[in-house]
Amino acid sequence: MFHDVTHTLQNKTVDRYNQEKLYIQLTRIFLGEISSGSWDINQKIPSENELCNKYSVSKITVRQAINNLAADGYLMKIQGKGTFVTSIVPVVGLSMRTRFTEEMFGEEIKVEKELIFKGIIDPGPGIKAYLKTDDLIYQFLCRRMVNSKPAYLDESYIPYHMLPDIENLEIINISLYSVLQEKALLRIFKMIQTVEILAVSQDSAKHLDLQPGVPVLAVHRLLLSLENTPVGYTRFIGRSDRYKFQTEFERIR
Repeated sequence: MFHDVTHTLQNKTVDRYNQEKLYIQLTRIFLGEISSGSWDINQKIPSENELCNKYSVSKITVRQAINNLAADGYLMKIQGKGTFVTSIVPVVGLSMRTRFTEEMFGEEIKVEKELIFKGIIDPGPGIKAYLKTDDLIYQFLCRRMVNSKPAYLDESYIPYHMLPDIENLEIINISLYSVLQEKALLRIFKMIQTVEILAVSQDSAKHLDLQPGVPVLAVHRLLLSLENTPVGYTRFIGRSDRYKFQTEFERIR
């Protein structure tokens, strides 16, 4: 969120020599306009073209900044009418955190993550239907090992042009969600999660040391932008004898 900025910004322009991304700088500038009252509650803000001309930035940069503030509840886009100020404070609500917890109580746990594959693939109609794109699809396939035994697979599918420099991304020691939030062309606004039991496929079975067709837990997550454009799709497929799936809800602010 961007509610930590000061209410008065002395320099209301972007600094192209600053290492901070332009859309982040612009987000702070727009938030300053809201905090100072220059953009009042229920007021329609300038159009994207007007903001592009004022700050000499691209429409993508302006849109990313607006999306950031819309995601935090400061702005609202109304189709055919424009973007309006809806709040001077961020939205208070719930955040959800999920994790796989190794079900090995009383033992010393050693968890490792290994990359099995990364690259452009033809994922088939199921993944393409999730992502709603004709773009190339880039896959990261990782495996979690618990005490040197396979526990679950972590599959991620990203439209190739959604994440610049995706081929050079080192996925082992970072959160893909955090990278997408920071570097993707669109910011993640919401996630739709589906949990099901399914018969493990032959390809997944060999990575999990299972027989094909054995029931496994599958957790699907579709990551969407403010405009409901898919930013990415992830899937966890794991052995139910070596972990449990835990969901945590907590109040924001």
